[in-house]
Amino acid sequence: MRRPVGFWLITGWLCYAVIPWYAGQAWGVPFFLSAGPDAGVGPALWAGLAQGRWWLVPIGAALAFATAATLWPLSNPGNDPARAAVHRAWRGLGLALGGAFGLAALLAQGFGIGLRGWTFSAGEALFGIVDAQTGIGLGAWGTGLALLFLLTYGLADRGAFKGDGFTAGAVGLAVAGIGVFVFLPVFYVLAAAVVGTKGDFSFLAFLDRLTTRSIWSLDCVVGGRRCGVVWNSLLLAVLTGFCTTLLGLGFALVAVRTGFRAKKLLRLLTVLPIITPPFVIGLALILLFGRNGIVTSMVSTLFDIPPSRWIYGLPGVLLTQVLAFTPIAFLVMIGVVQGVSPSVEEAAQTLRAGRWQTFRTVTLPLIRPGLANAFLIGFIESLADFGNPLILGGNFDVLSTKIFFSVVGAQNDPGMAATLGIILLTLCLTAFFVQRLWLGKKSYTSVGGKGDGGQHALLPRRVSRLAYAVVLPWAGFTAILYGMILYGGFVETWGRNHTLTLRHYATAFSAEWVNGGILWTGRAWASLFTTLEISALAAPITAAVGLLTAYLLVRQRFAGRGAFEFATMLSFAIPGTVIGISYIMAFNQPPIELTGGFAILIICFVFRNMPVAIRAGIAAMSQIDRSLDECSQTLGASSATTLRRVILPLLRPAIVASLVYSFVRAITSISAVIFLVSAKYELATAYIVGRVEQGDFGLAVAYCSALIVLMAVAIGVIQLLVGERRIGRRPIAAPAPQAVEKTV
Repeated sequence: MRRPVGFWLITGWLCYAVIPWYAGQAWGVPFFLSAGPDAGVGPALWAGLAQGRWWLVPIGAALAFATAATLWPLSNPGNDPARAAVHRAWRGLGLALGGAFGLAALLAQGFGIGLRGWTFSAGEALFGIVDAQTGIGLGAWGTGLALLFLLTYGLADRGAFKGDGFTAGAVGLAVAGIGVFVFLPVFYVLAAAVVGTKGDFSFLAFLDRLTTRSIWSLDCVVGGRRCGVVWNSLLLAVLTGFCTTLLGLGFALVAVRTGFRAKKLLRLLTVLPIITPPFVIGLALILLFGRNGIVTSMVSTLFDIPPSRWIYGLPGVLLTQVLAFTPIAFLVMIGVVQGVSPSVEEAAQTLRAGRWQTFRTVTLPLIRPGLANAFLIGFIESLADFGNPLILGGNFDVLSTKIFFSVVGAQNDPGMAATLGIILLTLCLTAFFVQRLWLGKKSYTSVGGKGDGGQHALLPRRVSRLAYAVVLPWAGFTAILYGMILYGGFVETWGRNHTLTLRHYATAFSAEWVNGGILWTGRAWASLFTTLEISALAAPITAAVGLLTAYLLVRQRFAGRGAFEFATMLSFAIPGTVIGISYIMAFNQPPIELTGGFAILIICFVFRNMPVAIRAGIAAMSQIDRSLDECSQTLGASSATTLRRVILPLLRPAIVASLVYSFVRAITSISAVIFLVSAKYELATAYIVGRVEQGDFGLAVAYCSALIVLMAVAIGVIQLLVGERRIGRRPIAAPAPQAVEKTV
């Protein structure tokens, strides 16, 4: 018996026979010792055999079948290769059938029986009256996980995934996670698109919602005041994706390919926007450029220009989104720019290519995966953004805010929200397929198994000047903006009374020494501790799942890989508001009851932020030669060992990007978790929004300032712990004066 198969068989039996099956059940004793009405439901084996819950028995039968297949008398086929192959194939068939049947039985009983018995009318007629059941607990989760891995190992024994059990298990786990925590909640929301006014299925109602004039109108093109929300969203997303990609590339080139001395400060200014709740950036822009803003008043006084509301609408939302999403593009691009092999550029220069020709014909083509992924992330982030359009949108409606007001506004039309969600999903997936078409099937490999001690070529003079001209003013603008935000926490009323005070920080973060211990008396401590705990748990899980999925997409070939890649982007394409509502609809009832708890927040963050880790991993892994994997496996290493010892050390930029993004977004996210937080688990952003709604801007800004400093420290710690990728290259250095070229 292979160790993984034995481990999952033991795990499955323990979860089925010992651990309580339903959520909220106390840990019981084995079924043969349990008795009496106060024993509770307990483990599934006891509930199925002694309490009449016959629908739990087939799950145990599936485990028994898989166990019998593993312990078959032919378990020792000897040295006969043919007999060993036959044995493995039959064992794989038994494991696959047992795992598949067990999972099917688990899903059927979970979704078929709820709090009121059967969830479908024909159930009682076919099987009679059954006892109600609540949401599944630890026993059911563990049994389902064991059955899943038994199924994948059985498929590997049958020859799927080239017989690699690790790859089969990883694909199975990823598909199951996406199916349960992405497809299932989205299905609940999108199903409402075809529900009529009477609650019945109506495709005509869907068509009526889909063809609404407010969605597709082009009045602004022919002289009208407004266009439909689809065209507004598409224009904003394209502009945001284009601007963030160029800025991210500019920052990456300056950080990697120039002798700029203040690189650390520049990188800090680059990532500042990503560690800030988005509505704080919008509020700062209003205080700068609003009708009564500082810059607006100054320009009006100096140049006699009447104040206007230009910041509200497309210009303001675009500016805020570019500020907020440029760091993501930078985190993706810097790893790709670092990954370009200096030896390739040196080879071009050896063939008498100048700096500009080398950059245009060698460097740029090799960073196309990074450009494509950075644009895709910026495009989708813009479409899914909710906070910035809500604050600065004005009359410029976009899909995300339209969906929100369709659900929680006076309209109360979940069918329209679902229809708009389908449109939004279509736009995101179209961008995804256009990106794949642009990249094509070309190879972008530049990190191979041979030694590469070359030095990155300096940028062409015209490119470096252009990069400096774009990057430095933007960094200066970012510094001014965040200087104002930090300053706002030390004044009585930001924008009105600028008397210096520490009152807001004392109210939020005061502490006392009482009876030999610290008493956290500040009003914000509880939400801060909860937020840090959830973020610290969600970040490594997100990075691990995302990079493992990227490895499967780039390094493995299996049936359905394209559909699998499409599924990984689904959660990223849906606005956070829809994700939050869908989680409430899906996980507030059996079989999966998670709302109001700690786990649902972590799960939401993991699957909401996982696509960025996937795209960063794909962009970085596309540059690593497959020969490294092949050499490792030739020397007898398994896929898991190759991933851990060969691939991951070369993915450190992608690991940093994944950890930073997932940790920060878990702290600053608001659109999804605003529906999921509870009194027991209140997050920082929900607390800040509550202070803003009450008009306590000083406390809100002070809390945001503390979060900015805290996350900046966390980013430095992540960078220190992960380290930098070591591929034997000399660092970039400014050339000696006599070596500077006179011509480009």
